[in-house]
Amino acid sequence: MKWLPHGYGGNRRSPEDVKREGWVEQGLLAVNVEDHRLTWPERELVKQLGEKLYGKRIEERRSA
Repeated sequence: MKWLPHGYGGNRRSPEDVKREGWVEQGLLAVNVEDHRLTWPERELVKQLGEKLYGKRIEERRSA
């Protein structure tokens, strides 16, 4: 099918673009705890915040 209804074609935004816009427009932050751009202390802070707000991750529950 070559014809697409309005709104179903075009380019998709990358996940990074969605995260950036979420932060800029709504103050929402989506961070991967394994992001290579973060230093070790920053990754630990993200991990501690995630555990405080949502509990331990599944992988950590199995090993504990």
